[in-house]
Amino acid sequence: MIEENKVVSLTYELRVNDDQGEIVEKVEENSPLTFLFGRGNLLPDFENNIDGLKEGDPFSFSLEPEKAYGDVSEEAVVELPKNIFEIDGKVDDNLLKVGNNIPMQDNSGNRLNGIVLEVKEDAVKMDFNHPLAGDTLFFKGEISEIRDATEEEIKHGHVHEEGTHPCGGGEPDLE
Repeated sequence: MIEENKVVSLTYELRVNDDQGEIVEKVEENSPLTFLFGRGNLLPDFENNIDGLKEGDPFSFSLEPEKAYGDVSEEAVVELPKNIFEIDGKVDDNLLKVGNNIPMQDNSGNRLNGIVLEVKEDAVKMDFNHPLAGDTLFFKGEISEIRDATEEEIKHGHVHEEGTHPCGGGEPDLE
């Protein structure tokens, strides 16, 4: 049964708005989503909706924007100086194209992605809202496997692939 510190593998289809909406992600049996339950690795209300399920159980539920990625925020649309995109004194024009998704960091070192909305002579307008902000998310899927987490997975707060440690280079972790 799904509970804290269990490793859960599942498949699902994610649609926007309702069970008839556009499919934005499909996770299938050959590459299931596998995670350590109860450790904050997924949206809290996603975990709440599958808590207590067993292997083979189906699920379907929706999450309103405030329980998913929030509403679209105008504060997340910003204009940045074009020179911050310079590498060796030059801006790559292929990088700064409207619609491009650019991985960046804020002043605190947090990673975030921004979509280029407009390129001006000295500035770039970007949208740092999550791509699914403002959308109701509809999940439908099945629990494919549940196992006990290893002590190491519990200690590190995430799933480790068999024989490797993803926190550092993929070398076998022999602790």
